[in-house]
Amino acid sequence: MKNRHLFLIAAITLLIYSCKNKPSENGNDITISPESGTTYKAGDVVNVTVHSPATIKVDSIVYMLDSVKVASKKDSSGISLKTDTMALGARVITAKVYQGGKSQDASTNFVLLAAKAPEEMTYTVIKKYPHDTSAYTEGLLYQDGYLYESTGNRTGHKGESDLRKVDLNTGKVVQRVKLLDPNYFGEGSAIVGDKIVMFTYTEKIGFVFDKKTFKLLKTFNNNVGVEGWGVTTDGNKLYLDDSTNRIWFLDKNNYNSTGFIDVYDDKGPIDKVNELEYIDGKLYSNVYTTDTILVISPKTGAVLQRINMKNLWPHSQRPPHFDDDGQNVLNGIAWDEKGKRLFVTGKRWPYVYQVTFKKK
Repeated sequence: MKNRHLFLIAAITLLIYSCKNKPSENGNDITISPESGTTYKAGDVVNVTVHSPATIKVDSIVYMLDSVKVASKKDSSGISLKTDTMALGARVITAKVYQGGKSQDASTNFVLLAAKAPEEMTYTVIKKYPHDTSAYTEGLLYQDGYLYESTGNRTGHKGESDLRKVDLNTGKVVQRVKLLDPNYFGEGSAIVGDKIVMFTYTEKIGFVFDKKTFKLLKTFNNNVGVEGWGVTTDGNKLYLDDSTNRIWFLDKNNYNSTGFIDVYDDKGPIDKVNELEYIDGKLYSNVYTTDTILVISPKTGAVLQRINMKNLWPHSQRPPHFDDDGQNVLNGIAWDEKGKRLFVTGKRWPYVYQVTFKKK
C-alpha cells in the first residue's frame, strides 16, 4: 500500500492559516484584509483593502496575487479580485505599500473552492473483457485495439513492475518489458507520439520507451511533486499527480514542471487523486482506495462530476481474502478516442469494464 507523505504540506498549510495580520505594538504596521484563511467560492469577488495607521501617508500601492502584479493604486481605497476563472486553492495576496521613498509589504491569503458541488453520477457496464490478475495496475491506456498497462509491486513482491501491451479482447499480454531495477515501483504512463513515458513511485526516476518495440530510449530524473502517481497527456503537455490534491503540468519533451492545479470541490481539497486520463478536455481520476472517479477541470482544478463505482466488481463475487490488505482497489482508466469507449479496471482484477457514465 502506498504511504502518504503529507506532513510537509500540512505544516505549510497550518503556517499560512495561522497568519492573522496583527499589528505590532508600535502601531506602525500596515495590514491587509481579508483575514488569512477566508474561504470563497469560485465566482465570488474578493475585496482587498489595505489598512494603515494615520501616521503613514501612502504614496501608492502595488497588489500582487501569488507574486504576479494584478493592480496598482495611488491610495488605499482597495481593489476587487474576480475569481470566476481563477485556479482553486490557497492564493496569496501581497500589497507593496510605498510611502516616503520606502516600501512595506503586507500579505494575506484566501482559499478558493469550487463554485458548486460536483454533479453526482453513476455508471452502466457495456461489456466485460478479461484482465490478467497478476497485473498490479497503475497506468492504463488504449490505442488501436490494445491496452498499454504499467504495473507496480504489491507489498513484499519486488520485481513485478513492468510495461505491457495487452490484447483487449483476450486479455493476453503480447509484449512486455520489466523495469531495470527490481526495486523500482512502476507507476502511471502516457503515450506521447511514438513513445511511452512511465514514472516510478518514490524512486524519482522516469522512463521513455519506444511505443512499437518497447526499447528503453532514456531515463530521466523526476523532481516534481511528493511522489510519482498517475499521468496523462492532452497532446501538448503531461499531467502528473503526486499523492496529494495537486496535479502538475509537465513539458512533454523534457518533463520539467510548467505549472499546476489543485483539486477542490465545494467543500475543500480532494487528496489522493491517482490514475489519470484526459478525455474531451477534462481530466478523469480515480481517488485512491475508494470507489470514486472524479471529472476535473484542467484549468481550475474544480471537481465537476463525481462517479460512484461501487459494486462494479461486487465484493460478494470476489475470492475470499482477495483484498484483506486493502491493495487490490479500483485503479485504471483508459479512453478509446476513436471509438469513444471508456474502460476501467482495478489492481489484480479479473476484468476490464467498458462503461458509460450517466446522471443519477
